[in-house]
Amino acid sequence: MTDATLAAAPRRPFAVRHPSVLIFLACLAAFTLCVTILAEGFGIGVISTSFVKTLGKTLCLCLVALAMDLVWGYCGILSLGHMAFFGIGGYAIGMWLMYARTELIVIESLSAAALPPTPQEISDGIATQIFGVVGASEFPPIWAFAHSLPLQLAFVVIVPGILALVFGWLAFRSRVTGVYLSILTQAMTLALSLYLFQNDSGLRGNNGLSGLQNLPGLDDVPQSAVSLWFFWASALALGLGYILCAWLVSGKFGSVLRAIRDDEARVRFLGYPVEAFKLVVFTLTAIIAAIAGALYYPQAGIINPAEIAPIASIYLAVWVAIGGRGRLYGAVIGAAFVSLLSTWFTGGQAPDVNLGFYTIQWVDWWTVLLGLSFVAVTLFAPKGIGGLFDLLADRKSPDRHGADLGPDQGALREKEADA
Repeated sequence: MTDATLAAAPRRPFAVRHPSVLIFLACLAAFTLCVTILAEGFGIGVISTSFVKTLGKTLCLCLVALAMDLVWGYCGILSLGHMAFFGIGGYAIGMWLMYARTELIVIESLSAAALPPTPQEISDGIATQIFGVVGASEFPPIWAFAHSLPLQLAFVVIVPGILALVFGWLAFRSRVTGVYLSILTQAMTLALSLYLFQNDSGLRGNNGLSGLQNLPGLDDVPQSAVSLWFFWASALALGLGYILCAWLVSGKFGSVLRAIRDDEARVRFLGYPVEAFKLVVFTLTAIIAAIAGALYYPQAGIINPAEIAPIASIYLAVWVAIGGRGRLYGAVIGAAFVSLLSTWFTGGQAPDVNLGFYTIQWVDWWTVLLGLSFVAVTLFAPKGIGGLFDLLADRKSPDRHGADLGPDQGALREKEADA
């Protein structure tokens, strides 16, 4: 086959070239359908509403794990700050949810007055209701657009995107790499969480934002239905996020990312703008993490600064490592596996183990077990759970025994083993 023939040959569709994406989407669709049928909202009620919310939150964690795998597993940037972007997305949507819900409550309470309330009285009432817990009665400047859902949805993308862009530009242009970059991202996360713990941060300090599970104007809709709506939205976001990440890593862009991960200096020597590639990936994954957070916290019902603490980002790295770094499906498996297992152990469902001289209570020992699992995977199974698929597929190098080494029929042939 000549070069002209190769150039004229039609390029196969993305899904055909990457059947693993279709397999993942089919599994996700089947899982979503099964949960819908078994849920209380529209199905037969086998799965409780609280567990549907748990599954929806798990899908959101799988999405942020995808982002972590893209920036760490493929580009080699061990970010210990991506859960900060996750939390920013939650705060952005949480501000609107809390404002709109409180507005309805205040309007209803003032409707019995002799004179109709003025807009200023309604605004003052909303501010008192929201910030009275921290001794304030006025809206901070960052709440200027909390009344607008479109703007707050835009902030879900804009705020973490700008923060990641500025931080990444400063770090990458200074050639900060390796453990030093990880420390910088962790310092950024710690600074943000400490700031949010203050009452004058404008986000109610340690109290955080609560009541986020109640959608404004939908008080008559049961939580069983609302939980399914968010579950569907989380599944859709995970599916689209997986397609986007798979598309990015499948082409030349993905090849450059892997090269940067393996030998950044050589890629820079070849003339590629390494800093630009790293900045694009860091910013894009920050936005993906924020979208995941915007879907997660309405299902959790509350967000506070503890959710943005550096330990949360460390947990995220552990999930990806256990699932299999450098495999998108591995990141999803790791996040789902550890998240659901954590819910089982910390929810009091795991039975205590009585050793006679000591009783192991998994609520207290779960983090120790998770840490030991991370060490074991790092030492003995660096490919993680996702590496099991390699064994099942029994991947082997192609058998080219005596085959042509190139498109030209006159190319050199491999020597026969028995020659």
